[in-house]
Amino acid sequence: MKKFGKTIKLFLIDGEPNGRMTCELSNWTGKAYKIPRLQIKESYDRKDLKKTGIYLLFGKDNEGRNLIYIGEAESIIDRLKQHISQKEFWNEVILFISKDENLNKAHIKYLENRLYEIANKVKRYSLENNSTPTKSSISESEIAEMEEFIENIKLLTNTLGHKVFESLVDESITIADKNIFLINAARGAKGKGLPSSNGFIVLKGSEIAISTVNSMQKSLLNIRQKLIDEKILIEENTKLILNQDYEFSSPSTAAAIVMGRNANGLIEWKLKNGENLRDFEINVKEIN
Repeated sequence: MKKFGKTIKLFLIDGEPNGRMTCELSNWTGKAYKIPRLQIKESYDRKDLKKTGIYLLFGKDNEGRNLIYIGEAESIIDRLKQHISQKEFWNEVILFISKDENLNKAHIKYLENRLYEIANKVKRYSLENNSTPTKSSISESEIAEMEEFIENIKLLTNTLGHKVFESLVDESITIADKNIFLINAARGAKGKGLPSSNGFIVLKGSEIAISTVNSMQKSLLNIRQKLIDEKILIEENTKLILNQDYEFSSPSTAAAIVMGRNANGLIEWKLKNGENLRDFEINVKEIN
């Protein structure tokens, strides 16, 4: 498999696609493991899992939201044994070690801190860490080496099914981009966003209707209230503002939250030239 010009080698340890696997990159000394929680015990005897490394515990909360815990250990497998009894939420781990054993304690503390910072900024997953990990002091050359290690961690974590370190949208996107969709409606609604593979992303800074109509569906009202409770929607100067990029399950759900009423997102979301999302998608398909 090739991605971004790099060859990725996947190996199924038990021959099962949902079981344990390793993942490596060409010309990289690192190595990743993906192990289901139920198979941690079967991995106790793997010598390379006694190495120093970084690990990511993945799971979901009671409402189905993605959770992650980011940690480091001088013996990965020994720490995972502890987490089996101490942390209930997770169902699988992705861990990273060095094949040539060039990761030391300072390196993994640096990696832990930086990965926490990235995940916290992206906000795709809720962090289970109780506090920000301490960032170790390392030399400039070591920083450059660890930043390259981080880029490979991001690539392989994505490949293994978790986009925890991947931004919802390109940070360079601005309102001037031709494929940004807009909503300007009653009660202060001024939304901006773009379609995604999983639905529709409303961009940070969008102004959400300050009130809702009586006929708005209860399920939509619940989503709106949840966003307020989690401080994803915040009130500023009598306006309700989205304080981070947020991906909704559909264009219609996104439009309804922005407008404070039931809405057909395919019609309500429009480009600056007036073309709505439905016509835009039809035109794209015709071109292809």
